[in-house]
Amino acid sequence: MTPLLSLSNIAVAFGGVQAVRGVSFDVRPGEVHALVGENGAGKSTLIRVMTGAVRADTGTVAIGGQPVERPDPTRMRALGVAPIYQQPALLPDLSVAENLAFGLEHGRAFRRIDWRARRARATELLARVGIALDLDRPAGTLRMAEQQLVEIARALGTRARVLLLDEPTAALTDVEAARLFTLVRGLRADGVGCVYISHRLEEVMALADRVSVLRDGRLMATLPIAEVTRDGMVRSMVGRDVDLGLGVPKPPADASARDVLTLHEVGCAASRIAGVSLRVAAGEIVGLAGLVGAGRTELARVLFGLTPADAGTIAIGGRIHRLRTPADAVRLGVAYVPEDRRQHGVIGAMSVAANTSLASLHRIARFGLLDRAAERADAQRFVTDFAIRTPSIDAPVSTLSGGNQQKVALARWLATRPRLLILDEPTQGVDIGAKAEIHRLIRALAADGLAILLISSELTELLGLAHRIGVMRGGRLVGMLDHADATEERLMSLALGHTPLAVGAAQPGGAAPPPPRDEARLA
Repeated sequence: MTPLLSLSNIAVAFGGVQAVRGVSFDVRPGEVHALVGENGAGKSTLIRVMTGAVRADTGTVAIGGQPVERPDPTRMRALGVAPIYQQPALLPDLSVAENLAFGLEHGRAFRRIDWRARRARATELLARVGIALDLDRPAGTLRMAEQQLVEIARALGTRARVLLLDEPTAALTDVEAARLFTLVRGLRADGVGCVYISHRLEEVMALADRVSVLRDGRLMATLPIAEVTRDGMVRSMVGRDVDLGLGVPKPPADASARDVLTLHEVGCAASRIAGVSLRVAAGEIVGLAGLVGAGRTELARVLFGLTPADAGTIAIGGRIHRLRTPADAVRLGVAYVPEDRRQHGVIGAMSVAANTSLASLHRIARFGLLDRAAERADAQRFVTDFAIRTPSIDAPVSTLSGGNQQKVALARWLATRPRLLILDEPTQGVDIGAKAEIHRLIRALAADGLAILLISSELTELLGLAHRIGVMRGGRLVGMLDHADATEERLMSLALGHTPLAVGAAQPGGAAPPPPRDEARLA
């Protein structure tokens, strides 16, 4: 069978660093060919070679058995190759409908736009990926998961012969991911070839027909899925066995520890959050599950003062406070590591040392002047304690792998010495080795007494780390389960609205505590 797309003996170097070393790879009609490896293994470089965004130093690219001379993105797209990148490439100031039309509408340079047809096409594509959005909404205001779904919808609209999916489910919940799998299987049945990159190895096992493993830019193996095991993939990827650090979470060291965070009927009209009551004690990890748009990230933004609450009460350390700005939250000991680390978590052009001190400059400044020695000492301590792989603390964060960037983002906020840490998708898009290290780090922080609110779209991650797991739907907390009572089925049932479970009934200690009597409500 002639492959739809094939690479032969591809080699790529950047500034003397060999990113890909003599790799041959192909995808056949009606096949899902998974490409796995740690961050920095060469997967994304290989995808860019397939799209024409990067020209190989040696080797050939062929479509349908015919070599492509001097491939570039326009030509490869015309030949039926459509990429879906981990970081959505939407135009932020254009609307959802305009972004979906971009690259799909062709014709004369000057023509009248058929807005009705454009909107109908946009609605159809969004329905295929299972999401309804305001078509006039600027793409830059969408959450990461929503942007990812728009990106997937646009790629589907190209009717591509080869679909390149680079971490397509990194920002999606299990339900949205399952819907994507159904789409991919339908495309496979239609003869489309799919190259699938994912750090979620359970997805690879469920979806792929063949698996190719990269390590340090080299192709280690290509095997049919029937000959692949999860542990074997991991060993081939990293050269050793990896323990993800999941299982049954240890109970907090102090079962009587006081609550660090107490919410009572918290609401925010701007974020569509309503009536949320929960508590997080010192040394406790409380997870938040839910579908895309359920309100988990919106609640985190409320707690960090980005979109202030307009109803209910927020108590930090037993005292009610109004969190009008992030500065209010930081002053009270709240730290927030957001889901989009590249846009909000780190500044890629700045050094590791500068990034770790960004949120705590007041602590290492003297008379308005930055204490460089203190900054460097703090950064070196975090690099050592968190096992951040970097050439030096002076290296730009953009040169680090995704997992190490995430550790820097975490270090930035731990430098503020918080008592409550909000983690939004802390292992999104990082490789399996870095994920294991971040899991161990989260558990160690909780063991040291830090209260942690953990938002994750991976139910296995929540079940392996959290002492209690809350489920949000439609901006409300619809259930709170103790770890002993939580299963993937129960969590998904709550997220989908199939289980009419009261929040208080699911909490070990009954309903969420009322606000302190001597304080006024926000509303």
